[in-house]
Amino acid sequence: MLIHILGSAAGGGFPQWNCNCRNCDGLRKGRINAQPRTQSSIALSDGSGNWILCNASPDIRTQLEHTPVLQPGRQLRDTAIGAIILMDSQIDHTTGLLTLREGCPHQVWCTEMVHQDLSTGFPLFSILDHWNGGLQWNRIELDTGFTIPACPALHFTPIPLRSAAPPYSPHRHDPHPGDNIGLLVRDIQTGGVLFYAPGLGRPDAAVYDAMAQADCLLVDGTLWREDEMIHVGVGTKLGSEMGHLPQSGEGGMIEVLSAYPEARRVLTHINNTNPILDEDSPERAELTRHGIEVAHDGMVITL
Repeated sequence: MLIHILGSAAGGGFPQWNCNCRNCDGLRKGRINAQPRTQSSIALSDGSGNWILCNASPDIRTQLEHTPVLQPGRQLRDTAIGAIILMDSQIDHTTGLLTLREGCPHQVWCTEMVHQDLSTGFPLFSILDHWNGGLQWNRIELDTGFTIPACPALHFTPIPLRSAAPPYSPHRHDPHPGDNIGLLVRDIQTGGVLFYAPGLGRPDAAVYDAMAQADCLLVDGTLWREDEMIHVGVGTKLGSEMGHLPQSGEGGMIEVLSAYPEARRVLTHINNTNPILDEDSPERAELTRHGIEVAHDGMVITL
């Protein structure tokens, strides 16, 4: 299994266009040792030459330009993207579908809850119907694994995650299983297993079981501390209210990942306020001491 990390930042990217926090201002002015990042997305392949996108971020055009394997040039108009899996219906993970409209129809895999959101509150399915067949919905059943014809050697198992639906969702204040999922991806040729969960708020038994099976844990790295947005002065919500488990503190992501020392452990979906973006920060050093990596755009993982 080949894993290309197209984007490793949370919503807004890094630096965020309107943010002057220590990280964003420091990156622009060269005062911190950090790399710019686009918004979270990955691409998976079984080595067939076809790829599956997991989420389509608003930065998808830039990400495709920097990932030549996704544009193989086999014919006059071409792409190696064989399917798209949506982990949730958040703007940060779906708006790129609009940019991909010239390539419609696209095979899109998502849960019933995500399809509802993207047919009502943020009706991308209806909008893109006007472009050559639009988005062809393939239902993800929460209790059933699935394969995708574009990469038949990859087997996907959806893992429901505890999270909130977006503000425009009809069930924003009535959470349902399937609002947000993680994926356990197994390569039946190599035996390699990935657990991918860019939005992970409260791990439960199903999540722990999935983590225990994985050779690589590519998981939520949004915040360092629970009150980070408040502490930095750019927001009013706690990490738990936004559906993200911070790295530090009792029960935090560092503690969770420490239970799986044999797996490769990588944080992604990193918010612009998170001090781990500064490669010289004490927080980054603490991750290194625990053997935890920080994803960056263009990172490639082979399982």
